[in-house]
Parts: sequence; C-alpha cells; structure tokens
Amino acid sequence: MKKLVKIVSCLFAVGSMLLVAVAFYIYAVLVPTLPSIEHLEDTQYQVPLRIYDRNEVLLAEFGEHRRIPVRFNKIPRYLIDAVVSVEDDQFWHHPGVDVYALMAAVYEVVTTGRKTRGGSTITMQVARNFFLSPEQTYTRKFNEILLALKIEKELSKEKIMELYLNKIFLGHRAYGISAASQVYYDKKLVDLTMAQAAMLAGLPKAPSKYNPISNRERALIRRNYILGRMRILDYIGEEELDLALSEPISAELHRTRTIAEAQYVSELVRAQLFEQYGEEVYKAGLKVYTTIDGELQSVANKALRKALLDYDRRHGYRGVIDKIDMSKVIEDPFDEDLVTDNRVGGLRKGIVVSIDEALPGSAADGSDAAPASATLLISNFEQIMLPFKDGIDWASAFVDVDNRGTAPKKVGDVLAVGDVVWLENRDSKWLLASVPSVEGALVSINPASGGINAMVGGFDYFKNKFNRATQARRQPGSNFKPFIYSAALEKGYTAATIINDAPVVFDDDSLESTWRPENYSGKVFGPTRLREALIKSRNLVSIRILQSIGLRYAINYIQRFGFDRENMPYDLSLALGSGTFSPLQVARGYAVFSNGGYLIDPYIIDRVESGSGEVIYRNQPKTVCQGCEEEDLAALAAAEAAAEEAVASEVVGDEAEAADEVEPVYAPRVVSAQNAFIMRSIMRDVVRRGTAVRAKALGRKDIAGKTGTTNDQVDAWFSGYNDQIVTTAWVGFDNQRSLGNRETGGRAALPIWIDFMKVALDGQPENLQEQPEGLVTIRVDAETGKPADISSGNSLFEVFRVENAPRQKEVAKSTSAGSDGAVVDVPETEDEIVEDIF
Repeated sequence: MKKLVKIVSCLFAVGSMLLVAVAFYIYAVLVPTLPSIEHLEDTQYQVPLRIYDRNEVLLAEFGEHRRIPVRFNKIPRYLIDAVVSVEDDQFWHHPGVDVYALMAAVYEVVTTGRKTRGGSTITMQVARNFFLSPEQTYTRKFNEILLALKIEKELSKEKIMELYLNKIFLGHRAYGISAASQVYYDKKLVDLTMAQAAMLAGLPKAPSKYNPISNRERALIRRNYILGRMRILDYIGEEELDLALSEPISAELHRTRTIAEAQYVSELVRAQLFEQYGEEVYKAGLKVYTTIDGELQSVANKALRKALLDYDRRHGYRGVIDKIDMSKVIEDPFDEDLVTDNRVGGLRKGIVVSIDEALPGSAADGSDAAPASATLLISNFEQIMLPFKDGIDWASAFVDVDNRGTAPKKVGDVLAVGDVVWLENRDSKWLLASVPSVEGALVSINPASGGINAMVGGFDYFKNKFNRATQARRQPGSNFKPFIYSAALEKGYTAATIINDAPVVFDDDSLESTWRPENYSGKVFGPTRLREALIKSRNLVSIRILQSIGLRYAINYIQRFGFDRENMPYDLSLALGSGTFSPLQVARGYAVFSNGGYLIDPYIIDRVESGSGEVIYRNQPKTVCQGCEEEDLAALAAAEAAAEEAVASEVVGDEAEAADEVEPVYAPRVVSAQNAFIMRSIMRDVVRRGTAVRAKALGRKDIAGKTGTTNDQVDAWFSGYNDQIVTTAWVGFDNQRSLGNRETGGRAALPIWIDFMKVALDGQPENLQEQPEGLVTIRVDAETGKPADISSGNSLFEVFRVENAPRQKEVAKSTSAGSDGAVVDVPETEDEIVEDIF
C-alpha cells in the first residue's frame, strides 16, 4: 500500500512538474510570440477594386477576392443561427475554446488514429484565419488556442462573429457571407430564405465538396443536416423546418452585376490606378468614381455595334461559323458540348434546326415561290424564328470589300439544317449576322470640364482589348479641316473669302512624288467662299488655304487645340488630315469650338475613396469660366499650349493632400471667342446642308460638326457638338485597309454619332449661344463674297470679325434665319476683306 502511494505521489509530482513546465513554456515562449490583436477591431479585408459611374452605380470590379464586408447588425439572425448550429453550437457560451469538444477530438485521434470531428471553435477559426499559417503542427494549435482566449477577452461575441463571416472563403471567389449571397443567389443577405441561409452556412467546412453549383446532391444533404441541427437547438420550429426542407436548390453562379458594358473604360481606370498603387490596388477596397454616365455608356455600346454590323451587312455575308451533325444531338447541343455558348458584342450563337419555305404564291411580289423563315435553337433550349425578309435576305456572299455575290432568293441559298450561325437581336427582331472584322470607337466629353461621358474602344473588349478611342493613332482626314480653317480666320481670312477650287500640282521635296490632289467627287468648282468650301469639304480649297497661311504658322496655331507637333507632317497633306491622332484627341480639339475657345484636359477619374470611405484623391479639372482667364491672346505662345498635357486623370501626389480643397483651376483660352463662334456657324451649316446633313434627323438647330474620310476610305470619322457635349466617332480596320467604295464618314461613322446623341441630347434645351462682341453680320454677294447691294440677286448674310469685315457704305438692317447675329452698319474705316484668288 505504501508502495502504491509512493508511486502515485511520484506520478503526481512528475505530472505537476510537467504542467508547470508546459505552463512556463506557454508563458515564456508562446505568449510573447503571439501576434497583437490590437487592430483586429478595425480589420482591413482584402476587398477588390470597384469602379463606379458618376451616379455611383457599379461599372466593374477587379481583384481575386470578391468580398463585401458587412456589419453584424446587418446579418439576419437565422443565418447566424445556421452557422452556429453547424460550426460551433456552444459559441455563445464558451470562452473561446470548447474544452469538451477539444477533448473529444483528442480522444478520437488517440483511440482511432483518425480525425472526423473538429475541435475548433469559431473564435479559434478567426485566430487561424487572421493570424496563423495553415500548417498542421501542435505549436500552431497551441497558438490558436491562446489567441482564441485572448480574442474572447478583448472582443465581443458579436464582433468575433462579424469577423468570421466576413473572412471565410465560400467558393467561386466569394469571401465573406455577403459576397456569397450575391454569387450564389444574387440577393442581399436580408433577402435570403431560411434554406438558402443554411446552404451558405454549410460551405465553410468544404466550399468545393458542398457547393450547390458543382455538387448539388452533397450540398442538399449538407443543407438539410444544418436545418435539422437548427431544429434540435430550437432555433426554428417544426413548421419552418418542413418549409425549408421542401425548398428546391436555387443556387446559380452570378457574376458582378453592372449597369453597362464598360470594359474599355474600366481597363483605362485600372491601368492608371495600378501605375500609382501597384498590386495593392486589387486588395485595398478602393472605390473609384468616374465621370462616365452608365446609361450613355450603354447607348454608346449599342450605337457602335449597330453601325459596325450594318457596315458588315452592306459588304456581304462571310458564312456560317460551323456545321454539326444533328443526328448526334440527343436533346440540347449546347449542353452536350457540341456548340459553345460564347457571345461576342451581344451576338449569340444559333443552330438551324429547320427551314420553312413559303407556299407558292405567298410572296409579296406575287412570284410562285418565296422563302419564309428558318427555326434556330439558341442556348437555354429556346427556339427562335429567323425571317427571310430583313433577317436573311441581305446575306449575299462577301467577295471583296467592293463586291458581293448574287442576292439569295430563299433561305436555303444561305442556310442549311445543322449550320451554326451568329444572331443579332435588334429591337426584338432576330437578324442573321457575322462578327465584324471592321472596328470603331466613340468618345464623348463634357466641353466645360473635360469629363468623359462615355467611351467605347471597339466592337467587343474580350474579342480585342485594344482601346481605339485612346490608343489608336489614325488619320482624321477632312475631320481635321476645321482646325486649318480656324487658323485661316486668325490670319485674316473670313467666312466670305473667295478661294479658287481648281486643280493643283505640287513637286514638293518633302513628298515622294508629284502630288495631284483631288476633291472627293473628282470635280472642281472654281471660286468658292471659305464657308462653302468647308461645308462641302473641298480638298483643293483646303490645300490652297494652308499654302497661303504657311505650314509653320498653321502647325504652331493648331497646337493650341492640344495636338502635338510630332503628329503633324510638315507638308501640305496636313490640309487633308494626314496627321495621326486618337479619337479622344480629336474630340478634345473640337471641345475648343464647343466651349468658346478654351482648351480642356479630358479625364475619367473624378475621385478615389479608400476602403473606409476616406477621399484619398479628388480630381481638380481645368474648367471653362467665361471672363476668368487672361484674354490677351496675342501673348499666347503655341509652344506653351502644346506643352499642356492631359494629366488631369492621373492619380498622382500625396494621398493626404489629394483630397484637400484647392482653388479652382481654369482652362486657358487658346482661341478667340469670335473665331470659335464663326467656326461653329460654319459647322452648323455642315449639318444643315453639307456632308453631315443626315444629322438633321435629330431635329435640332444647335448642333455642329464635320465628317472625315481619308484616302481610299481607310478611315471614316464624324465629330459633332453643341455647347453641352462633344462626341467623336471613328470606323476603320486595324490593319488600315480600305473600308470600300462610298464608305465615307457620313455613311460609316455619322450613324454612330446620331444614335448616341439622340439619347444624350434628349430633353436638353437648345442653345444657339450668344454672339460675342466684336462680330458683325453683313449681307454679301454669294458669288463674290463682297458686300451686296440692293441689286444683288444672289445674296446672303455672313458673320465677320469687326476688324476683318468688308468696307461698305450702306448695309440693310435686317436679319436672316441663316445668320448668327444682328446686321449692323460698319464704319468705312474698317479693314478690307482678305480676298485671295489663286
């Protein structure tokens, strides 16, 4: 007996010594190495970069972790109950460690060698997820226990639960319960049903194994088990249990919901922020608010795609995508991987399942036989009817850019059963289509500040990520002529100056060979007023004007519009737009005419907020302020104007200072108000009766603009504006081949502009702008450009700068619908009109 007591005493002593040693080891070795939890209360999660439009509607999201942090009081109680039921049913009672669960897990490992139950509490998982590595060691487990105890001591249960539910990974890039709710159900947390909440609660243990999308059977078993646990723990009643158990699985994979396709815009913003912040930009939860109008962005996408598809149809059908053997189809070829359901620029794939030719005599023209329609299967096992008329009858075969095959007379001339084709849904009607090889761009800006309203860089971002609105350098052709004409006005020309539209031949050392430029029509029209020359886009007149005012002067002057000297050739081809610029640069130049003579800097980022909502950057754009600028244009150096770079959209400088209030910055005046007004007057006539007459469809009198077409129709442009908005549209091939005969700016690009501006200007008041001081309106002879008298049979009103107005003794004091100001008498002391006839 004494011996037994002695053995027990020894064992007790050894055990006590071991306990003391373990306690000392924990206190002296482990505790000092524990990470501080001081900042756990204000944890910054890895939250993706989010980009919003001007109305704070989401445009895009960048980052590996899709997370939407949420406060505890915003989480439904039944969701919390579901998580507690399956993960840690003693959560509200234990001090961070569930001793009984931990001992049971240890006992199971010792006796069976296997680990089927978890001893970790939610608090221990928080410790592991926030502070520890995933390695499986006893030291890490000890640290996890100690940290859990420390966390429970310093944080409330509610905060611990909030941390847990915001941190956990739940599959499909969803981190946190709020993101998972959107990924799987496209719902806010408060809108989840009991069954859906239980489904999400089952994911933390094994997001792949119990995933309701990839493993629906196991996910259902797991969900029902959790609902049963909730009933056992008395979180729900029998009736609620039965209702939840009867609910079918409704989970689907939902992408981030955005208001518009704005990939080109979003990539531009992302690249600017990445340059400033590096990889952290994808984790810091930055919110970027742009100048983009989400609704106009959608309109821009639609307008560009419609025009490119119309161009493609004008040049013929390039054939079906593929052909499948319908005898191998069991039910749905899309589900059976016979056809992939990828979409390009809004186009969808369809499979021809039947062709229906109309009965004899049913054709509209009374012929014996006429095609009717084809039935096609699209994804989701939906069938659609594709009519021959308008839907298929355009599809004569593409031969080359200027030639097409024979027009089809029936559906069978184009399609056969099993053909896989592209389809366009336009205005609820299905049309046969092809993915266009031609590309285009549209950019729209606010002329008062430079804020970009909408931008599209191509037919489809995922087809080609090259942003033609900002990155392409293309020849603007006649779209550039207004800048030449503005330079001429500043040199002393007037809108009534007569220039001879006659053939010219140049032997210029700067050109490779003798140059014989022509008008687009190939015709010449003799003496022509400057206004009429721009309205009709006369090439020969433009060349003569440039030759007269001088290349050096013209290039220096045109730099005032923001164009770089190195992008303008030093030869007379500049008059025909042989420089190379992006659509955004061209739109910026036109903004000077729109806003009355000021150079703005285009920008897209309005402000950037940190994850906590602090404004860390706020753009301070140069804005137009009439009368706020120095009006001494004589002192304006062209080199200084050219040095102005569009840097307003870059996120630079100290973050703390970026958000501070600063004095407003005003855009510099680069062109006189009188010059800008006369140019707008001329370009309004381009719309009224010139190359952009189609734009009259908008039914407005305040729009002005200019078409542009380069040699061999390689590029097609239209830039147009009023005082509220400036928009440039461009169409062309990336490899700079011809668009084809008659594919001018007025045909290929102008329709994009019209469709966009129809919406952009809807509800906006017309503003013809006040005539600035220093201008007079005089009746002139339409043939000579000289002041008209009572006997002049063909006269019209023209607007002049006072110093350049023609001398006259008497002018009738009247007004005209075509004039841009009042008619006044001009003193005889005013200078004579500059009249150069070459």
